[in-house]
Amino acid sequence: MIQQDKNKYETKKHRFVVRKTNARILCQLVTAHPNGDKIEYQADSRELKNFGLTAGLTNYAAAYCTGLLLARRILKSKKMDTIYQGVASKDIDGDYVDMYKDDGAHINEERRPFKAILDIGLYRATTGNRVFGALKGFTDGGIFVKHNNRRFPGFKVIPPQDKGEKSKETFDPEVHKNKIFGHYIDEHIKLHTEGIAKGQIKTNKQQFNLWKKAIDANKVKSLKELYTKVHEAIRKNPDGKADAKKAREEKSKKAVRKPIDAKLGSWTDSKGRKWLNQRKLTNEDRKKRVEAKLAKMIADA
Repeated sequence: MIQQDKNKYETKKHRFVVRKTNARILCQLVTAHPNGDKIEYQADSRELKNFGLTAGLTNYAAAYCTGLLLARRILKSKKMDTIYQGVASKDIDGDYVDMYKDDGAHINEERRPFKAILDIGLYRATTGNRVFGALKGFTDGGIFVKHNNRRFPGFKVIPPQDKGEKSKETFDPEVHKNKIFGHYIDEHIKLHTEGIAKGQIKTNKQQFNLWKKAIDANKVKSLKELYTKVHEAIRKNPDGKADAKKAREEKSKKAVRKPIDAKLGSWTDSKGRKWLNQRKLTNEDRKKRVEAKLAKMIADA
């Protein structure tokens, strides 16, 4: 995976690393160096909150969004985002895309597509694994990764019915598209809501509460519209985290901080809240403090 030809000295091989935890999905672009691996770029599914997705940060659709976020972030950094725009949200059909084989017209001869190699680590390459959801988002974002559709949802192997026949392989891209846009989650939410209204289901009302809040906050009616909006927001500005940091900095500038006691380093803000900001005393401050203590001791004596 990282072995390089001798005549390609200092030509980096980029690995698209996908890792999952119970709370998030991590996508990284990693290069190998003699002293160890170096993370060039990174995207975290928790960053999707900056784009309006506040629920389901570990499902297949979130993995797709995280891969898309990393791809657009890389291309924007390398000033290739206008050259390779990938697959637009309205054109996503869940089918396999190969920018070299399908359509060579959009390949720029001066700047070839950015290339990476999928690294799934110890995860099993099972059909429908969220790792391949991140891969699909990464490739739809405009980066070339050599792969096929055998591990995407919707791929099936039909065993032979008679002796002498060969097994058949089928792929339904519509199944994959539904996973990308959270169609099955949306159906489950609707069935659950209808069941409660009819009195057929008696369950905790807090179930799917986070999904409902996310849908209401984005002013959409379905998860498909929600994910479409998230995809468009990612493409518009993949540096959503930077915008949030900038907003915090502007907010802190507006806050008026007035020192209460310069010696102790106590501060107050515009709302009257106080806190102690301890600082290291200078040599001059220490001498003055010693002189004040001596003067008090002499006065008391």
